[in-house]
Amino acid sequence: MIATIVGTGLIGGSLAISLKEKGVANWIIGVDQNPDNLKKAQELKIIDEGATLQDAMQRSQLIILAIPVDALLQILPAVLDKAGPEHVIMDVGSTKQKILQLVAGHPHRGRFVAAHPMAGTEYSGPEAAIKNLFTQKTMVLCDVKNSDEDALEIIENMVDKLQMRLVYMNAEEHDLHTAYVSHISHITSFALALTVLEKEKEQGRIFELASGGFESTVRLAKSSPDMWVPIFKHNRHNVLDVLDEHIHQLQQMKQLLEKEDYETFYKLIQKSNKIRKILK
Repeated sequence: MIATIVGTGLIGGSLAISLKEKGVANWIIGVDQNPDNLKKAQELKIIDEGATLQDAMQRSQLIILAIPVDALLQILPAVLDKAGPEHVIMDVGSTKQKILQLVAGHPHRGRFVAAHPMAGTEYSGPEAAIKNLFTQKTMVLCDVKNSDEDALEIIENMVDKLQMRLVYMNAEEHDLHTAYVSHISHITSFALALTVLEKEKEQGRIFELASGGFESTVRLAKSSPDMWVPIFKHNRHNVLDVLDEHIHQLQQMKQLLEKEDYETFYKLIQKSNKIRKILK
């Protein structure tokens, strides 16, 4: 199979590596609006060649759109316009409702499978692409009832070969749950980094004293705004909802410290420890 990856950064590049290694595709075409990314992806042998999207679609069966959500909303209808029965189009966007609403009435909607691999790092660009990024991670497929049976089967087989867990959701519940487990983590990390940078003017002290706990908590603040601002924009309602709860919990802790109510604070932390039963 010839596969096209649109967007040769962390996710797209890592997918390109895995598709080749797992035997899903024997040739990878890269498409990227940034010529430097395309050149780097070829130099790193992540892709076999670079091409225009039009040329790539003429020669590919599988087209994976690994680009920010804003760009995805612009390009997906045009890709579906050119899609034939031989094509399977998959996205890897972190939000789903607006994407699926956009193409709901498209005559080639069945050739599209909406997907979200729950994997990644804080780094971006072709240099960030790594082997086995998706192994034992979760792939969410959304609103699969609207995808053609053969297109869905190709994606399900791909997920199986990548050794990923498969979960099915509708777009609404996907966006809600990713706000809780992914989007809030990133926005909290951005806020924590800004807090420390504002309060700790001596950056050398941060470097000297930063422990593993701080590094793991603030790690996500290295993530690209090009990717995350569109995610917050298109999942705004759910992110605001979970932010309200997060701010409430912070305010509660602040009030307990102000009152020096360490007994209640202790119980609050004990309650938070229940997350161990879920995340073992």
